[in-house]
Amino acid sequence: MTTLSSQPADRPTNRLARETSPYLLQHAHNPVDWFPWGEEAFAKARAEDKPILLSVGYATCHWCHVMERESFEDVGLARQLADAFVAIKVDREELPDVDHVYMSALQALTGRGGWPMNVFLTPQLRAFFGGTYFPPRSRQGIPSFSEVLAAVREAWVHRRGDIEREAQTLLDLVRRGTTLSARTSADEMHRRAVAQIALRFDETRGGFGSAPKFPQTPLLQYLLALAASGDGSARTMLVATLHHMAAGGMYDHVSGGFARYSTDERWHVPHFEKMLYDNAQLARVYAGAFRLTGEERLRLVAEGTLTYLLREMHPAAAPAAYACAQDADAEGVEGKFHVWTLAEFRAVLGADAQAAARLHGVTVQGNWEHGTNVLERRDPEGVRAELDQEPEAFASWERSVRERLYAARAQRAWPITDDKVLADCNGMALRAFAEGGRLLGRDDFVQAARELARFLLAAMVRDGRVHHAWRDGTLRDEGYLADHAQLGLGLVELHAATGELEWLNAALDLCGGMVERFHDAVEGFFDSTSTQLPMRAHSLYDGAVPSGTAAACELLLRLAGPYERSNWTDIASATLEGRGALMEEAPMAAPALLHAQLLAERGADLAIPAGPGSERLWAAAQQAFAPLVTLFRGFPGSVPLLEGRIAGEAYLCRNGSCELPARSVEALREQLAKGFSGPGGKFAASDGTA
Repeated sequence: MTTLSSQPADRPTNRLARETSPYLLQHAHNPVDWFPWGEEAFAKARAEDKPILLSVGYATCHWCHVMERESFEDVGLARQLADAFVAIKVDREELPDVDHVYMSALQALTGRGGWPMNVFLTPQLRAFFGGTYFPPRSRQGIPSFSEVLAAVREAWVHRRGDIEREAQTLLDLVRRGTTLSARTSADEMHRRAVAQIALRFDETRGGFGSAPKFPQTPLLQYLLALAASGDGSARTMLVATLHHMAAGGMYDHVSGGFARYSTDERWHVPHFEKMLYDNAQLARVYAGAFRLTGEERLRLVAEGTLTYLLREMHPAAAPAAYACAQDADAEGVEGKFHVWTLAEFRAVLGADAQAAARLHGVTVQGNWEHGTNVLERRDPEGVRAELDQEPEAFASWERSVRERLYAARAQRAWPITDDKVLADCNGMALRAFAEGGRLLGRDDFVQAARELARFLLAAMVRDGRVHHAWRDGTLRDEGYLADHAQLGLGLVELHAATGELEWLNAALDLCGGMVERFHDAVEGFFDSTSTQLPMRAHSLYDGAVPSGTAAACELLLRLAGPYERSNWTDIASATLEGRGALMEEAPMAAPALLHAQLLAERGADLAIPAGPGSERLWAAAQQAFAPLVTLFRGFPGSVPLLEGRIAGEAYLCRNGSCELPARSVEALREQLAKGFSGPGGKFAASDGTA
């Protein structure tokens, strides 16, 4: 794994050289007089009455690299910035609340967003103008960055009153939120949500919408839960999308793992960067879909994705944790590490090259740029027939091809890896390894989850508070709602995979601290506790990851039953009810909230007391796929829901009402298969044989 490329030692540095973020360090040698986000920059802007250029990106962002080379390395532009602005550089992954507030402002201003994000602020930190990538010279109607700076400076000097009024209007607009209840029942809300999602579904290629196509993993997770509850339409959309994504070039057919998105409608050409949060979430979806359907290809993709994380994403300073992302570029060229020529295939694979080229769509002309090929997986049954192999032999042949290609690719210059450790993303990885290990029968994945949990609790939790970012032994002070919620959910799943109570107790502590720090009885959950921003970050919409509010509600609902915390159920229910109109009117924007609402309506707890006769019941519970059921195990009294329970019995409970105890594996499977028959909702389970 390659981390930051070295900069010439004799080049001068700016203030960013003192930071730990790989993204900020990439800009430490720019001639721009950069400041990190903080009071030193704010005080300078107020004292000199200068507007602020806030430039936000991340270390593996291709267009961030382009803008750095074209503009931020330009001495003349650096001088222009220094004369009229205070320049602040922010890593969006280190400070997601800053990114969220100003991305919301940019989207309100322009109707679109993305990175790099360049927003102009008053000295009071109120946004008034912005954009994403600005070229060094004007083209296709887009002004050059130098022209933008000149225009903003002219407006600041001569139309200051207009700017101040526009900044306040924009702030008021961004502060508004959706706090209305739904007009329909919960079941009707989910029925309408599926119908709206189906309108966007691509029946030919899978996925939703047109190019560029993103995985939209929170949406896939919602469809998976619906499918497990018996919704046939959700199942069709989910399974088709998963198969199309895994066959295209967005999935790495050499090392496993998924790229950020596809630039085309058929999942062929990816934007090659790989993110931890995408791969952690997708591994869970593929593992669950395998257990739901029994389809072997889905299992292989889930295992390949988790194996990729194990093999390539460990930071050297924290071998139990996982890095943020791998860059799309290698040696300054997007995709260079990942693509192949037919000549390279022949050199590496010899006699197997022809069949492997047919399988992966490799031609002498190439299917991408400069005669190179993005690998796909085409017509495997036709290739198997051509090789005259049985399925087991063909699987072995495919594995051999992958291993040889991986060994050859490992000799290339690797993309840079952003090796900082983020608590929320690692919480997702923890959940993925624990759940993947449980559903796929992989003890090594469960062990990886244990090691990750120990690192996160030891290195990133202080006095019950989860800190967001760690790198090379340095722990930043910030901590966010999503950090507490995602780490808590990962710990709950690790308990389900192991039956070890230490993880459940740690999740309980984090959940209590989360409510204390981030919940407001009137406004619901805030994303951060920061008082520097002009407004507190308050995200409800899902992006590449679930909103912090949705993750918090899920954690509350997972823990409220076993620990008999009815106040936590009330908080989650009130939060979800207050966002009912959002879920009803824009289901594509808030599928994680819908997933939490589904859990509130149809979820249940399965409590299995430890002791004689419990092992077979616990093993059966772990093997079943029931995403709306939360598993608990412990000695009677260790968890309130287990008080007075008898070893050798399993108790399926919801809101204080339980089924008759199941005393055999058959009875337990029957209960899980038919769903919870007590008050308020139902669910289904699958053993992967459907």
